[in-house]
Formats: sequence, structure tokens, C-alpha cells
Amino acid sequence: MLEIAEVGNKVDKATFKAEVPNLRVGLVNAEYDLREADFPVVIWIAGDDREAANEVVNRLNEWMDARYIHTHVFSEPTDEESQRPRLWRLWRSLPPKGQTAVIAGGLMRAARMRADGDINESEFNTWLKHVAELQQALVADGALIIKFFLHTPAKAQRKRLKKQKKNPRKGWRVDGRDWEAIDDLGPVLPIAERILHETTTPGAPWMIVESTDARYRELTVARTILDAITSRLSQNPEAGTPAADRVFGDLDGGAHALAGVDLGLELDRDTYRRELAKQQAKLHKLSIEARKRGISTVLAFEGWDAGGKGGVIRRVTWPLEAGDYRIIPVAAPTEEELKYHYLWRFWRDLPREGQFTIFDRTWYGRVLVERVEGFAEPAEWQRAYEEINDFEAQMRERGNYVAKFWLHISQEEQLARFEAREETPYKQHKITEEDYRNREKWDDYTVAVDQMILRTTTKAAPWHIIPANNKWYARVATLKAVNKGLAETIAQNKSRKKSQKKKKK
Repeated sequence: MLEIAEVGNKVDKATFKAEVPNLRVGLVNAEYDLREADFPVVIWIAGDDREAANEVVNRLNEWMDARYIHTHVFSEPTDEESQRPRLWRLWRSLPPKGQTAVIAGGLMRAARMRADGDINESEFNTWLKHVAELQQALVADGALIIKFFLHTPAKAQRKRLKKQKKNPRKGWRVDGRDWEAIDDLGPVLPIAERILHETTTPGAPWMIVESTDARYRELTVARTILDAITSRLSQNPEAGTPAADRVFGDLDGGAHALAGVDLGLELDRDTYRRELAKQQAKLHKLSIEARKRGISTVLAFEGWDAGGKGGVIRRVTWPLEAGDYRIIPVAAPTEEELKYHYLWRFWRDLPREGQFTIFDRTWYGRVLVERVEGFAEPAEWQRAYEEINDFEAQMRERGNYVAKFWLHISQEEQLARFEAREETPYKQHKITEEDYRNREKWDDYTVAVDQMILRTTTKAAPWHIIPANNKWYARVATLKAVNKGLAETIAQNKSRKKSQKKKKK
């Protein structure tokens, strides 16, 4: 694949000098026009030529308005990054609508890790799948993705480095990393080609740019970016992208996950107090063990209005040490959050090793309230099931414990709780006209919940449907489920560590 690009493309100095002024004006104008557009631009710079990549990134920052272009260079993960799923830093680097991000690196590092055996074939395949899924999600959401792989033959790179080393003005730029990168190309390039092939997806192809001649390389990259942005800006905004227009078949509603829930389950006061203390003591012990082992926990709570989420969450957090958890109350997205893919704000809040993050309402708003209320188009909420499954799979692959809870109550119980809230001064703020209005769409929400549970229940991240007409029962049942899942995750962690030790021996 890469050898095909080695055709000797060159641009003379006069041509380069003549084209640059107009190209720079075009790029800046495109950036200003982009500010009013409803899509972001992601430019990914990768390649087998480290110096070429550095020069291209520097040139883009020189030729474009630095206020609207954000550069992120992916080298070795920081301590903060290494404690999250692999794509966490990529999600955090995404630009909002109307702006551009340049992301440099990552691809060759992954190829080297595979060549060195730092990641096995299964882990590598999983990483490739997640990258492809991310690209598809971004393209479907409207992002413009432009990807360049800068290729310079090893022989040409060595020749250039030797020449630069002798140059007093440029010799300081050459260090051991440059020579090491070239020496590693033999086993690494075939893996890099595989990455290019498997992460070329509709709307996000790789463009291989011959980089032996710097002037040709820089003009080619800049022209491609300018053409892509101006072309996209000229499109009818109502047309959308092909992926965004795709509508999948809906479920027929034949399966009813909520219908089989026994809402008559309950606990008396004495049993509740006894079981609550027992389960909270167990969770306290497990949370300390999880912290020692670096196991993060993500708990996602959904349910009917007045279903008792707040009360359950308080009983879950009570046995945890104050610095070990965060509660994220999720409301309608802010103006800033609406400029990103809907999962972006949830990626931001994933916990560090050993920490708990508890979401009160979650990313499932896309397939619940946004679906039922018409805030998301059918194509948007229908593709969200697989996007969410991929998101949760990445958390589990990192070793996190992930559990999701739907607190289920009857319509009659909900009405009784609404009326009780109106009569209780410190609870009156919880009840709004919208709560009553949502009751009129109970059946629509029931269908949405059934489909959500059926399409996003996985072994890695199961749904727990909690009968919650009796608040005492719901609190204890949730704690039992958390304890069981966390204990299993800790046991898996122990087993994996033992296996790793055996392999090292």
C-alpha cells in the first residue's frame, strides 16, 4: 500500500512560494466560515516519518488561525490518561462544532506496541474495532474527518537525518528517537498498513501523502484540508451525511422486559434495616479492595420520575469514603455540550482507577427522552444502541465494573409519590408540570425502555430492573446487585493478575 505512493512527487521553490499566500488566505477564510457551521473538523496526522509529522503540524498552526485550531499530540499516555479506556484522550481532544482539532500521532505507537508484543492480537483487534466505531459515530453525527498518513521511505529518512546532523542550524533537532523510529520500521510498517486498511471507513478514509519533498507534502495536506472544508461548507445543511440518513428497522415490540417485573416485592422495616446494614458493610469492604486494585466503578441509574433514584444513590454512597466517589446529575445538555457528540460529556467524567462515578440519568437519554420527545431523529437514536454498547465495552475492557439500573414503579405508585411531594415542603422542588405531562406518554416510554434493555443488555454491562414500588426493597436489591458485580470484577482482576505473573515466569 505505502510503496504505491513512492513516485517522486516534488514541488519547486517558485511554485511553492507562489501558491502559499492564496492558500493561507483560503484556510483562514474557511476557518472563519466554519465558526458558523454545524459540524466540527478533525484532522489526524500520522505517518512513518516523525519529523515530517512535526513539520506539518507546525505549518498548519502557522498558516491557520491558532484561536480556532487545537492541536493534540499523542505520545506516551500520561498517568491521567493511562487510568482510563484507551480512547478516552481521543474523545477529550474532539473539537466542538465550528472548530478544528489537529490530532497527531497514536497510529505508529499502536503499531509498535503490537510489533513488540505489548498488546496481543485480541487486544489489537479490539482497539481497531473501537477506532472504526468512533469514526463512524462522529461521521454520522456530522463531523468532517480528514486523515493523512505521511510516508517517507526509510532510505530517504536516513539520508535526510545525516544531512541535518551536519547542519549547525538544524542538527539540534535530530535525536535518538528519530534513528530508533527508522530502525523499527521493518516489522512495524506492515502493521501500520493494516491499521490504515481497517480504520478506513465511509466518510473517514486515509490519504497517503508522499513526504520526501517537504514542499509537496505541505501543499498537498493544506490543499486537501481547504478543499474538504470548503466543499462541506457548500453542501446543503439539510442533506446530512449518508450515515446520518440511514434508518434501521425498529423492533416490533414483541418482547416486554418490564412486563414480567413483580412490583409487589417488599421488605418490612426490621428486615430492611438489617439487610441494609449488611449490604453497606459489604460494599465498604469491596470498595476498599477495588481501590487497592485500581478497579473503577461506573453505576448508571435510570427509571421513572419519582422512581426513587436519589434514595438508592444515597444508600450506595453512604458506605463509600468521601473521596472515592462522584455523583453526576445529568440534565438536558448545555449549549456547550450540544456542540459535541452526545457521548462526549460522559467520556469526560469517567473515573480514575479505584474511583466510583455514579450517573443520575445517563447517556441513555438519547434512546429515551430524546427519542420519545422528538429531540433526536430516528437515525440518531437508532444508531445510538451500538454506539452505547461500544462505549460500555471500552469501560469493561479497561477493567471497570459497569452496572446499569432501571428503577421500575407502577403508574399508580408514581401518582401517589407526586402527590406526596406536593405536600412535603422540602420535596416540592422535585415536582414540575413536565412530570405530569410525561405521564401522558407512559406507553411510549415503556416501549422505549423495553427496546433499550433488550438492545443494550450485554454480559459486560447488564441491566438490572429493580422493582421499586417498595423503596426499602429497591435500595437493598440495588446494593446486592452492586456487591455481587463488584465482587466478580475483583475476582476477575485477581485471576488476570495471576495469569500475567505466570506468563512472565
